[in-house]
Amino acid sequence: MAEAWRYSAQGVAVAVRVTPRGGRDDIDGVETLSDGRSVVKVRVRAIAEGGEANRAVIELLAKSLGVPKRDVRLLSGTTSRQKQIAIDGDPKKLGEALRQLMAAKPD
Repeated sequence: MAEAWRYSAQGVAVAVRVTPRGGRDDIDGVETLSDGRSVVKVRVRAIAEGGEANRAVIELLAKSLGVPKRDVRLLSGTTSRQKQIAIDGDPKKLGEALRQLMAAKPD
C-alpha cells in the first residue's frame, strides 16, 4: 500500500480525507481513492463550519503523533474533505509514527 504522505526537509505532508460529524475523533487508517492516490482517513465530531473540522483534524493529528499543535498546519483543502496537512519535525520520526499509527488500524 502506498504511503499517504510525502517527506520534505521540514517534516511530512499528509493527504487526508475528512469525515466531519463522524461521531468520534479518530484516524481510520489509509484508503486508496478511485484515482489511485492514498489518503489517511480521519473522522472528527466537529461540524464542517467556520473551520471547526479543520481545527479538530489538526488537534487529532498533533495528539496522535505527539507533536505540538503549532507544528501542524493546513496546506490546502480548507473547504474540501480532501486536505493536505503539513507536520513539521524530523521527517524520519514522523514517517515512522505515521506507519505505526496506520499499522494499528484495520483496512
